[in-house]
Amino acid sequence: MKIVLFGAGNVATHLGAALKEAGHEIVQVWSRTRESADALANSLACDSHTFGESFCLSTTDEERVACIISVKDDAIAELAKEYIPQFPQAMWLHTAGSVAIEVLDKGMNPRYGVLYPMQTFSKSKPVDFQKIGIFTEANGCEEELTELATSLTAKVYPLDGEGRKRLHLAAVFACNFVNHCYALSETILADAGLPFEVMLPLIEETAEKAHHLSPRLAQTGPAARHDQQIMDRQHTLLADNPLMQDIYDKLSESIIHLGKLR
Repeated sequence: MKIVLFGAGNVATHLGAALKEAGHEIVQVWSRTRESADALANSLACDSHTFGESFCLSTTDEERVACIISVKDDAIAELAKEYIPQFPQAMWLHTAGSVAIEVLDKGMNPRYGVLYPMQTFSKSKPVDFQKIGIFTEANGCEEELTELATSLTAKVYPLDGEGRKRLHLAAVFACNFVNHCYALSETILADAGLPFEVMLPLIEETAEKAHHLSPRLAQTGPAARHDQQIMDRQHTLLADNPLMQDIYDKLSESIIHLGKLR
């Protein structure tokens, strides 16, 4: 399948590499800036374009084309409005967790959908797509979208927009918020003159438990033990940072609440 990428950020960078490795032909990369478009296009050996240029792609009737919009959520609608009418015969997809499929419905394009790879992406860290789940939603292109997704991973799950919103929310808690807690931990350690790496064995063991236990059952720490004296002391240690103090209190309260639901 021929692939056109609209976006050159973290998701597009890894998705483009994975699609090429799976045997698809990446023909164009589009981005807001020439620099980012060229950087990704060079790595994928294809043409580069910047948003605002007219769409032009030479294809035969037999060739299948997927145009994948992989940009910030609030930019998807604008790009869809501008470019889908210029090439409605393609299968148009976006990769967002919390954006409805209908944003791609422009009336003249019968095939559109969502290709949502649930993973955290950083350009400098490789991602093995065969290990991650891809969640799909299709309009008029179920077979074609499934074929594209399964060329990347066997873990393909059809999921409607409402389910995808909840999945994305769960991912924010499991990934983004957890990583922020790592950052807060790093600042506390720095005050004690310690490197963050001392936390790595603890982080790895906690993540490993999640493969075998419900996170509720694996919960440990002062809040899980209802050790109010320790919680009070740790609350006091954060007196110079009211925001972090409030986060500590709210998370402790949530741990206690979930513990009562076991």
